[in-house]
Amino acid sequence: MSVQILRHRQSNNPDLSLAATCDRDPAQTVAEVVARARHAQREFARADQATIDTAVAAAAWAIMEPARNRRLAECAVADTGLGNVEDKIRKNYRKTLGLLRDLHSRKTVGVISQDAETGITEIARPVGVVAAITPSTNPGATPANKIINALKCGNSVIVAPSPKGQGTCELLLSFIHAEFARAGLPADLVQMLRSPVSKAATAELMRQADLIVATGSQANVHMAYTSGTPAFGVGAGNVASIIDASATLDDAAAKIVRSKTFDNATSCSSENSLVVLDAVYKPMLRALAAVGGVLLTSTEKARLQALMWQNGKLAGEATGQSARRIAELAGLERVRDQQPTMLLVEESGVGSDFPFSGEKLSPVLTLYRAADFAAAVDTVSRLYDYMGAGHSVSLHTSNPRQAQQLGLELPVARVIVNQAHCFATGGNFDNGLPFSLSMGCGTWGGNNFSDNLGWRQYLNITRIAEPIAERVPDEAELLGDYFARVGQ
Repeated sequence: MSVQILRHRQSNNPDLSLAATCDRDPAQTVAEVVARARHAQREFARADQATIDTAVAAAAWAIMEPARNRRLAECAVADTGLGNVEDKIRKNYRKTLGLLRDLHSRKTVGVISQDAETGITEIARPVGVVAAITPSTNPGATPANKIINALKCGNSVIVAPSPKGQGTCELLLSFIHAEFARAGLPADLVQMLRSPVSKAATAELMRQADLIVATGSQANVHMAYTSGTPAFGVGAGNVASIIDASATLDDAAAKIVRSKTFDNATSCSSENSLVVLDAVYKPMLRALAAVGGVLLTSTEKARLQALMWQNGKLAGEATGQSARRIAELAGLERVRDQQPTMLLVEESGVGSDFPFSGEKLSPVLTLYRAADFAAAVDTVSRLYDYMGAGHSVSLHTSNPRQAQQLGLELPVARVIVNQAHCFATGGNFDNGLPFSLSMGCGTWGGNNFSDNLGWRQYLNITRIAEPIAERVPDEAELLGDYFARVGQ
């Protein structure tokens, strides 16, 4: 079906609002939104690849266009109080541009694969209505990423934003709908839950949709997995970075500060701990100081801890703030006056009694010492036993064998070598990982996938099996080695 046909049919559906309000029974309200999404998706599912790609381009340009990008970034910071405008502008643009690169020329309509040897033909099929659960840390980039992936596979999507991110999401959808109007596409392909975005409405959306993609709090991920609807959710972040004795320390420090300070460390992929080998511990401290890292005294560390954790939970005051602002909030005048880029704290313990061993969502970096590489691996393993299993580990080294060792031993889906971690793990233009803002953490992190969440998770595949020449293997061909080792 072409764009022109979709434009003609759109005129028969006058209600193209962003979404219904949620002041009535959540089940009824959500059902109305889902019904509109389902109607639009059934038409869209018949579209040709060119129309699908038009929708993708329209949604992408809605967030990439410079003036709209800036408005979205400013809205996100104003509404959530998290991160900073310039970094969100870069994130919105680069993450969307990278996703377009990954999707470019990707066939997602009709027959997408034929294998004469196996006799298998694969046909791409949409999943239907997607419920996109999104966090306050990335209220523009994450919804856009999910919307674009969903559209690429012929789906409609309903976004359930965090309450703080609702205004940014509404603005994003208004931009998408403006682009859809220019392209002759139905607005009901992309909707959202409107104010008040309640847990009840989000839960109801999860129950009524065909697929859930959940990024954000582990409570939301758990709710997605227990909703009864097929779901992809992501695990918790708590990235550790090993600094080997063979590392180029100045280069490692420069990359770490870029990663740790980007958008005030709101990314789950920002480093939370550095595990530094004893042989280079003091030189690494000097390298970190050279890029603005300030090491706290034990008294200052205690005052920072009192600010950041309250009643055993990470508090919101320091989340997504700059290092200087956090120092000011904690009453650390000495540190504040040094204009820090990062706050550094030394630690030896791991677990709930040592809160700095967990995820911090702020430019606060925990330092551990390790006698050798084996001890460093053990420390990281203990960190992930506490929090962050499955996500990823960072390594700065000149020894490529160490990366394979981490990949074989640690419970992680990604090993990021000699890179600024928060950029690299979600895909970058200088590595081969696909662009995403949602990192699957495998069974280690309680997830059912270990990839970067991408287009493939939004697609069903129908397989046609044709007869091929029969080939029955000989028993000895398959079991001969076994019989030779243990007998028949």
